[in-house]
Amino acid sequence: MHWTHLISEQQITDILALSYDKPKVIFKHSKRCSISSTALRRMEQLECIPEVDFYFLDLLAFRSISNKVSEIFGVNHESPQILLIKSGECIYEESHLGITIDELKEQLNRN
Repeated sequence: MHWTHLISEQQITDILALSYDKPKVIFKHSKRCSISSTALRRMEQLECIPEVDFYFLDLLAFRSISNKVSEIFGVNHESPQILLIKSGECIYEESHLGITIDELKEQLNRN
């Protein structure tokens, strides 16, 4: 898994704009949460999908960015959480143990 670390609000603006060309996945992670660690391990088992960009957001270090993601994409804050962004909007969101590779792949193929 190749992650781009989400560390600035400008990146959120970029994700929004670039999602018209290529889907973006944002994974929000808390190092203090065992469920989040489980979800992260699941995500890291995902084979590379070149037609999708993956972003990693460390919630403890960048809480204000997490809040901005929630605001811009109209989702409630969860941890862990995965968002699929396409054509400028969040078309799929899942949290906690609902985060699975199979479901993410299904959503990518569906949309």
